[in-house]
Amino acid sequence: MASITNEGQSPTSQAELLYQAQLRKERVFRTHVGISWGVLFLILIFLFSGQDIKIGDFTIVQTINIDTEFMLKNITFIAGGLGQTLLISVLSILFAIMMALLAALGRLSKFPPIYALSTFYVSLIRGTPLYLQIFFFFLALPQLGIVLSGIVSGVLALGLNYGAYMSETFRAGLSSVGKGQREAAMALGMTPGQTMRRIVLPQALRFAIPPMGNDFISMTKDSALVSATGFVHELMWRATKVGRSQFNSLEALIMAAVFYWTLTLILTYFQGKLEARLSKGDR
Repeated sequence: MASITNEGQSPTSQAELLYQAQLRKERVFRTHVGISWGVLFLILIFLFSGQDIKIGDFTIVQTINIDTEFMLKNITFIAGGLGQTLLISVLSILFAIMMALLAALGRLSKFPPIYALSTFYVSLIRGTPLYLQIFFFFLALPQLGIVLSGIVSGVLALGLNYGAYMSETFRAGLSSVGKGQREAAMALGMTPGQTMRRIVLPQALRFAIPPMGNDFISMTKDSALVSATGFVHELMWRATKVGRSQFNSLEALIMAAVFYWTLTLILTYFQGKLEARLSKGDR
């Protein structure tokens, strides 16, 4: 029979009450955060409403007046760049994952040339700006007879750049798999390749997936740098083009910012769902 506390409740009931109280506290906190976000969003809208607050003959607050007619007329044109933005981001993150895995394996290698090649790649890419890397593939390689399109140059630069930074995450993930598991796999007769595919990689990827989500979100924004080539008609390129041609850069860039922000919120939501699903295995 369960023991009864001074309050006449079993320890199990007390734990359940504490858990429910914690859930209510979290719900109240999220509600207050949501309300605060709403207030801040309304303030932001007001700042760009073109309204003036006056007291007598004095203007207290003068907000920014934007051309809503221009925005409604060109929103479809600018939104047409979302497909290119997502295409560049998806291709780049896939290439970055491949490079990060190879670099991580190289940094764990005991063979000096492989280790040197991996660390040299990471050092070189981290030591130069992404903007420079994009233009290197797009403008410098043609002097060597290698002509790449704007999208290919952007994907190569983004993939190599993010792969160098993600390699540390993959290296930590690979190192987190205990030596005992590798030895157990060898005792079962698995080859090194089978051990890597069946034992090490699944656990390392589970460790690396949440940071990869953050990198993908960052990559969707850094993909705007590819517009500098002038031949990739993604979100940023379309916004700057229509903004400059009609002398409405403020409105065009605001629309681009809203699209990037919305895309980031959507990706962050799905990343949170994925992290929650992966964390169930830790409970």
